[in-house]
Amino acid sequence: MSSASLLSSQSAASRKDKVSALAPDNFTWHGYSALETQWRVERLLSRYVACIDDDALERWPEFFVAEGCRYEIITRENVERGMPLALVFCNSQGMLVDRIVSLREANIYPQRWYRHIVSNVLIQAVAEDHLEVHSHYVVLQTRRNGQTSVFSAGKYKDRIVFQNGELKFAEKRVVVDTHSIDTLLVSPI
Repeated sequence: MSSASLLSSQSAASRKDKVSALAPDNFTWHGYSALETQWRVERLLSRYVACIDDDALERWPEFFVAEGCRYEIITRENVERGMPLALVFCNSQGMLVDRIVSLREANIYPQRWYRHIVSNVLIQAVAEDHLEVHSHYVVLQTRRNGQTSVFSAGKYKDRIVFQNGELKFAEKRVVVDTHSIDTLLVSPI
């Protein structure tokens, strides 16, 4: 086999591994139809980013399960190389609270405003106890001088559970395409 053929077949195999199957279009999860589950997931994501964009960060940890949650911001490059080093890693709701307390009381940084755009919300897998959901995001940052730029872009990889009648994040993995961040990573993504 020529090196070009080998490279081509390896590339095709690599691409095939990256393509994951989506959940079926017709399912029921905790008594909700696929359409209603999709709506509830999109509403959770909308409320999550509104909380951040509206600077209501004290409520941010409430979007996660109380026990055993995980929040991680990691570069796409590290994910593709299998390197676990994250830019931010929290493995409890208490760590999320500490992050916000630190942001409010310990850090000094110039004021900025953020706007999230979330799209392509796809339920990847439906299990009895959770959903696997992927979506794309872009975060715009506006500085005090009125200049707006792309702060971060990437993908959310979420594990969502149904707890006490509402959806919560058991895990939120933020895979950033833009691994060069020009300011402190103070606010959640």
